[in-house]
Amino acid sequence: MNRREWLKSSLLAGAGAGSLLGPLGQLRLISGAAQAANKGAADYRALVCVFLYGGNDSFNTIVPRDAATHAVYTASRGGSLVIPRADAQALPLNPLAAPAGGGEYGLHPGMQGLQQLFNGGQCAVVANVGPLTVPTTRSQFRNGSVPVPPQLFSHNDQIVMWETSLPDSTERTGWAGRAADLLRFANAEQRLSTCISLSGANGMQVGRDVQPYFMGVQGTESIDFIENSWNAHRLASFEALQQLAERPTAHRFERQYASVMRRARDTHALLSAALDATPAPATAFPASRLGRQLAMVARMIAARERIGVSRQVFFVSDGGYDTHDNQLEDHAALLPNLSASLRAFYDATVELGVANSVTSFTASDFGRTVSVNGDGTDHGWGGHHFVIGGGVQGRRFLGTMPNLQSDGPDDAAWGQIIPTTSVDQYAGTLARWLGASDTEIRSTVVPNIGRFGGSDPYLPLFA
Repeated sequence: MNRREWLKSSLLAGAGAGSLLGPLGQLRLISGAAQAANKGAADYRALVCVFLYGGNDSFNTIVPRDAATHAVYTASRGGSLVIPRADAQALPLNPLAAPAGGGEYGLHPGMQGLQQLFNGGQCAVVANVGPLTVPTTRSQFRNGSVPVPPQLFSHNDQIVMWETSLPDSTERTGWAGRAADLLRFANAEQRLSTCISLSGANGMQVGRDVQPYFMGVQGTESIDFIENSWNAHRLASFEALQQLAERPTAHRFERQYASVMRRARDTHALLSAALDATPAPATAFPASRLGRQLAMVARMIAARERIGVSRQVFFVSDGGYDTHDNQLEDHAALLPNLSASLRAFYDATVELGVANSVTSFTASDFGRTVSVNGDGTDHGWGGHHFVIGGGVQGRRFLGTMPNLQSDGPDDAAWGQIIPTTSVDQYAGTLARWLGASDTEIRSTVVPNIGRFGGSDPYLPLFA
């Protein structure tokens, strides 16, 4: 193993287990037992975020199928990127009620799995979601009469807005991490973080106390240079250094390093044993990166009782959605994989008997423009997202479908559609399902949610 590989393995293992709780979290463990009694720890619930890096084009993912709406879409988008209305192209969706904003809609022709889930009642569409500081109209945006999130249409900045749901704050904790701070005592023992990432670092899972644990698609990250029997001499040296660093007289940085490494190894041993003792679900997943991430999430859920957890937040991702060009060709590979992976994951939760206890949802940097630049689209704002699970009130379009007219009432400037549902509402609804109370959501998890939706800002996603 070279130096770079060793550093990567050590950092992943250390970051995962060593940062389970921050210093404040460790001080609060004494009072945690009392809180646990009030959290309903007996039941299991998990959120699974599927982040689509690059900014997915929602308007070729969910496509108008009625003549009038499709005509507006065609005029704004132009012939080169239009998905035809025919049944063989846009796959029909059959909602229980017509979407607010009007129109009939179908899915990209490669998304049969999500079509089946939607029409079967296990999937809902949340329409035109995006970061907002306050509700914003076209005229308010154009004359600058209301504040808007900083650096709109920038990948990095809008990812931060999606992850933190704090567009007018410099705090960089994530909404899921803040929810995990409140719910972490629902887990029987703090041996594993509530937040698990299969896709590296992300801001969504960072709490004030709880930090994410990082895994790979093959399982936990080990410290390779001491794990194998033929490395016994290295292990002996490592343990000797550990003991030196753990002495009361050692420097505090040495003691902290030793503590991080010890927890990393203990957590690796715990999870490896739990996964080895738990049969993987029989459900077949796509062999793609996203499919393999979700397959490992399913394995972790299968091992939940051995791990001793009842609240979890998982993060997985897929890339390639920055479709400035070749959008039709790129979408023809990306969207079928997304659909098949989400369908397989739902099927695995059914197999495991936890379909009502697991909710997966999509997120992305932003939606893309209705306008085109030849054979692609540019950075937009609002976009549509999917929420899937046995507890979801499916066959519904929640929120308001936008008017796609170029320079129309929902067009901010150059085809960027102004969101009508805030990330705050989306995140707050998911956090409430996970177990956070309305008071906790408004005070801590999504403190700006009261700016949206009047007295009831939550989306009717769950019964």
